[in-house]
Amino acid sequence: MIAIASDHGGYDLKERVKKYLEENNIPFQDFGCDSKASCDYPVFGHAAAKAVAAGTCEKGIVICTTGIGISISANKVKGIRCALCSEPLSAKMTRLHNDANMLAMGAGIVGENLALEIVETFLNTPFSGEERHSRRISLIEEI
Repeated sequence: MIAIASDHGGYDLKERVKKYLEENNIPFQDFGCDSKASCDYPVFGHAAAKAVAAGTCEKGIVICTTGIGISISANKVKGIRCALCSEPLSAKMTRLHNDANMLAMGAGIVGENLALEIVETFLNTPFSGEERHSRRISLIEEI
């Protein structure tokens, strides 16, 4: 199960990512927002992150205009490692090395096609499990 959320600036891209998830039979839960009306991204980023942290959802995807604010909001939840990615290599490396459990994107930064490549890479790249990366994640979690 994938948690997905956006603010008004990420709404259109969130809807496109939801369509991608549906087309690929990937279950998801939409934590809002539900329109392009101005809203506060922390509400939605935090809700998706809480679902991932609680184990209700395996991973999360959050979107706002730049991806910055909503990623900061998600990362305030204990146990969340939300990575802001603007190309597939970052999505791959953050999964391999950081076991990121949430992806943040900026709708004003990435286009639809690139965003879908990033999502596909993020969802299909496993954590490497290497000792050095596991150790580093443990250090991040302690701080």
